Amino acid sequence: MRMLAVLPLLASMLAACGDDEGAGRPTLNWYNFPDDSGALQEAADRCSQASNGRYTISYHKLPRAADGQRQQMVRRLAAEDDSLDILGLDVTWAAEFAEARWIREWTGAAKQQATEGTLRVPLQTSTWKDKLYAVPYNTNTQLLWYRKDLVPTPPKTWSEMMDMARELARQGKPHYVEIQGAQYEGLTVWFNTLINSAGGSILNPSATEPSLGPPAVRAAGLMRDLANSPAADPSLSNQMEDQNRLAMESGVAAFELNYPFVYPSMQTNNPELFKNFRWAPYPRVDANQVARPTIGGINLAVSAYSRHPDLAFEAALCLRNRENQLTAAVEGGLPPTLRSLYDEPSLIKAYPFAEDVLAALESASVRPLTPAYQNISIAISHTLSPPSGIKPESAVDTIREQIDEALRSEGVIP
Repeated sequence: MRMLAVLPLLASMLAACGDDEGAGRPTLNWYNFPDDSGALQEAADRCSQASNGRYTISYHKLPRAADGQRQQMVRRLAAEDDSLDILGLDVTWAAEFAEARWIREWTGAAKQQATEGTLRVPLQTSTWKDKLYAVPYNTNTQLLWYRKDLVPTPPKTWSEMMDMARELARQGKPHYVEIQGAQYEGLTVWFNTLINSAGGSILNPSATEPSLGPPAVRAAGLMRDLANSPAADPSLSNQMEDQNRLAMESGVAAFELNYPFVYPSMQTNNPELFKNFRWAPYPRVDANQVARPTIGGINLAVSAYSRHPDLAFEAALCLRNRENQLTAAVEGGLPPTLRSLYDEPSLIKAYPFAEDVLAALESASVRPLTPAYQNISIAISHTLSPPSGIKPESAVDTIREQIDEALRSEGVIP
């Protein structure tokens, strides 16, 4: 094992070297987000057993925050740490890691197995320069959640939703639209969703320069209009997904744009309100255009420095197979990336909204696929914060300039 220059990581490196190595059974170290449901550990145990003694998978929990996850892996990969085998990457990281040559390309039979039956949009997040660098493990997308006692028929557009919120406010009823308005990745996701729903994109198809244009101005304008309307929660500029969930559960909101984790949470935390808790497709920007919510999720990649790459590819495919994806969905609340699972009765029972999630995923958008994504996201979230202060035309001009600098590795990103 190569030695790391970063001393605090030494202990975790030593811990990653399993006793099975000496006995002739390789230990494959899988680094992924921390899972409280037990689904990831169950997958690791199941695949270790299925290998018939050829390898053991050791699941290592990364920090909870995405920035901390990326930082730990980047430091270790930059040091060519060969104790990393299988990497759980956020859907925005494949291009960066591939360009740095930290992860291996999927080819041949492994690529065929990785792509067969996998949803098209999640596969886009695993691809860089027309090459596959990861296999989609799970995905995620937002729906519109609403209270049926306040809103008998859900809105189809942002305009309809804000009109409904204004009318509820006039009547003195709960009326907020809960959405992610803090200065972080969630704000970028909101902007990206609105641009794509308006028929545009942040970057051009080749990811070489900013695209933006009128759809971006429209998106920024919608964000500003919501933030300055009665629909806005007073805490909008500080809210992330979990604050949105808590606000909805407290009874002050009529609408919420969020991920499916809010459904079991409402069921547990406010059973009375849960009786009227419903879901609908993400609202459209224009009635004649489909909404394109931005997907999230995790992709599994094989480290370029793994001492057992062939086994790591095999193990990664096992970890995201049908049985393990179903377990992750039912026990961990992680929407699967295999199309066939959305017809599985046990998934539909746990996910009564499975049909709507699938429809959203099939029309979804992805965040810009570029090694410069981190800088692009920071430029967007800083420029659009707080949403109430957005000046659409000048904000888009600023974002365009900063994206151009980020793509050319110039300028100082805030």
